[in-house]
Amino acid sequence: MKSNNRKNSVKNTKRQSKKEDINLVQKSGRTLGFTVFIIILLIILVFRLSYLQFIKGPSLKEAATKQQTTSRIISPNRGSIYDSTGKPLAISAKVDTVTINPQKFVISDGDNSQEKTANLQEKVSKAFAEIFELEYDDVYQKVTSNSSIQTIAKKVEEEKINKLKAWMEENEINDGINIDTDTKRYCYYNNLASNLIGFCGDDNQGLAGLEYYWNSVLTGTPGKIITSQDAHQDIISNNNENYIPAQNGSNITLTIDYNIQTIAEKYLKQAVADNNCNRGGNIIVMDPKTGDILAMASYPDYNLNSPFTPNETLSKTWDSLSASAKSTALQNMWKNISVTNTYEPGSVFKVLISAIALEENLVETDTPGIFSCIGYQDIYGTQIGCAKTSGHGYQSLREALEHSCNPAFMQLGAKIGKETLYKYFDAFGLFDKTGIATAGEAVGTFHNLDKVGPVELATISFGQRFTITPLQMITSVCAIANDGVLMQPRIVKSIQNTDTGTVTTIEPKEVRQVISSETAEQVRSMMESVVVEGGGRYGQVSGYNIGGKTGTSEASPGKEEEGTVASFLAIAPVENTKVAVLLTLYDPAKSNNYGGQIAAPVVAQVLSEVLPYLEIPSNNTTITTTPTDTYNSLQTTALPDVKNKTVAQAKKILENAGFKYETSSTDDSIVSEQVPKPGTGLVKGALVKLYTNNNSDRTSVEVPSVKGLTAVKAKNTLLSNKLNVKVVGTGKVVSQDPIAGTNIEEGSVVTITLQDELDSGSH
Repeated sequence: MKSNNRKNSVKNTKRQSKKEDINLVQKSGRTLGFTVFIIILLIILVFRLSYLQFIKGPSLKEAATKQQTTSRIISPNRGSIYDSTGKPLAISAKVDTVTINPQKFVISDGDNSQEKTANLQEKVSKAFAEIFELEYDDVYQKVTSNSSIQTIAKKVEEEKINKLKAWMEENEINDGINIDTDTKRYCYYNNLASNLIGFCGDDNQGLAGLEYYWNSVLTGTPGKIITSQDAHQDIISNNNENYIPAQNGSNITLTIDYNIQTIAEKYLKQAVADNNCNRGGNIIVMDPKTGDILAMASYPDYNLNSPFTPNETLSKTWDSLSASAKSTALQNMWKNISVTNTYEPGSVFKVLISAIALEENLVETDTPGIFSCIGYQDIYGTQIGCAKTSGHGYQSLREALEHSCNPAFMQLGAKIGKETLYKYFDAFGLFDKTGIATAGEAVGTFHNLDKVGPVELATISFGQRFTITPLQMITSVCAIANDGVLMQPRIVKSIQNTDTGTVTTIEPKEVRQVISSETAEQVRSMMESVVVEGGGRYGQVSGYNIGGKTGTSEASPGKEEEGTVASFLAIAPVENTKVAVLLTLYDPAKSNNYGGQIAAPVVAQVLSEVLPYLEIPSNNTTITTTPTDTYNSLQTTALPDVKNKTVAQAKKILENAGFKYETSSTDDSIVSEQVPKPGTGLVKGALVKLYTNNNSDRTSVEVPSVKGLTAVKAKNTLLSNKLNVKVVGTGKVVSQDPIAGTNIEEGSVVTITLQDELDSGSH
């Protein structure tokens, strides 16, 4: 029994020992597994830390820095735009931008913190809305936002900033409102050269015209104010701000002359209004020797200080337009159509056809009877008419250009041939952009050479069924005025670095010699004949030799709604030409739409002011309006200078010259000023106003309408209203400057332009 018990005891002991061994092994396994797990975690952690430290470290550091800092942009001072005389056309004045840190208007301690926060936010929002004339709800949304910074108002002028500062002082609010220096674009002369200069957006980036094209030069580099913030994105006010100054943009000086631009715009606007031009007009004044653009204008124009406001023309239909139509209309309003739009030049183009034929020795200027016109030209069964339906008969090249005879130029085009024509078109730059440094320049469209048949060649020869820009047209004719040398149009003459004062001049660029100087001289002579004897005779300017060419192009089939285009291109003087002018009028009234009738006299008006301004000497010291006895009463004499003389002496001098006078001063007083100015050409019986230092009060008078009157009746009407007269042309008055209804000073000169009824064959 005992033996069995011992055996059982041994067995139990062995079993227990075995279980303990198993448990020990299991415990050891678990310990080892846990240890391995810990080691693996440590390895992963080490790799993770290494990855974050060495691989992701720089980017995490950058992200942390961004979270701990906030920045405000400092706008650079945009460079100014000046005219060639130094007159500022567009400048950037210092204004301010107001931003806020919304978290500064949250009160987080004390009793009723939520109510205090709401009151403060409402108070601030109301003040901003009133001072800056903003919508309260929009401002309140910004003041109560969770962002670190919000912009309240940009381009704020000093008056409103002073109101804000006074309010902040009164309400003891010194934190959370930031006033940073900014710039705002101003244009002193509102609409002047608007389509050329263009404008900027709120961010001072150019959006149109020269402002857009020269943006990288004008704009400069923005600066920053960098400030630290805490974990709650609150500004740490005691921390030093990092100020990175803005680098200002460069100034540019244009070739545009303010005075010439003003003259050109005045007469362009009047021409568009007088002739009911449904699609407006444009004018370019250019120096052929340098390629300088002295004036470039489109009409209707717009106000550069409010470019998104419809102009007077557009406002008539604005409310009826859809959103997309309004956008398109504004884009069209901003266009500089001298550069961006193409047109069919019409008979002005005959100047180039003549030059090509002469250069190729295919014709001479005055060989009689080499062209025949019976009122139309038959081109392989297609009859193309002449403006003079009865025909011009036999003509020389000079006579054909004077008459602007289409059949003659169709015959000339056939003689030249399409290959030769296209070679010269390329040389004149008609297949490419001119390279003028402004935005949106277009290029003309021509038939492919292999598509030019007899009919196409005929129409090309008198300037139709292809398109070019007005700038391409005047640039090519300026090559003729410049002894055959084509110049690239120049609009910017210099750039000034505002930081260093360094000035970089953009020199005139010669493109190529297109025709010989001999050919150019012959063409200029024929252009003078057009003005003296032909359809351009209303382009005459007393005392100056003017060359010119009229143009009247009809709309292409299918585009009849575009109407005709009337134009006149002039060069002055004919020899040693200093200036060229191209006026283009789009869709004038059908009752009178010939370029010789409606465009030529306008260009004459422009030149009559521009040439003396440029100090180009006149051929005459005493100007006679016409050489005929019929108009002897309109003969003009230069007004003597009576300044610094006694009134008694001045009266005697003026009486001897055939002028009347008016003054309220005593005879022993000294004349300090006279109206008109000395040297002005006045008709006999003209009124001269005399002023002294003791009596300088001026009187104004309303200009009466003299349109439609004869020259003598117009003169008498103006003199009876104490106004003087300058007469251009013969016939009846077709336009006047200033226009009727304008208030001007007594004694001022009103220029009247006269026209006879033109030969219907001249266009």
